[in-house]
Amino acid sequence: MTIGAKRGIDDDTSSIPAPRNAADAFKVSDDQVQRARLVVARNSGDSDDLRELLDMLGLISGNPEQPPPVAR
Repeated sequence: MTIGAKRGIDDDTSSIPAPRNAADAFKVSDDQVQRARLVVARNSGDSDDLRELLDMLGLISGNPEQPPPVAR
C-alpha cells in the first residue's frame, strides 16, 4: 500500500483534498448535520432528551428559515 496522491494517466487531479482555510474550518455540510442528528436521535432516551441534545449541539435552529447554528 502506498501513501500519497494518486494521479490518473490523463488528468492532473489528486485524491488528496485541498487544504482548508480558516473560514472553512468550522463549516459543516448539510449531510454532516443530518448524520449527526441521526446519531443523536438513536442515542437519546426520549423526545425531550433528543430536543435538548440537538439544541445543545447546535443541530437545530430556533428559526426554521435559518440553518442550524453548527452550519452557519
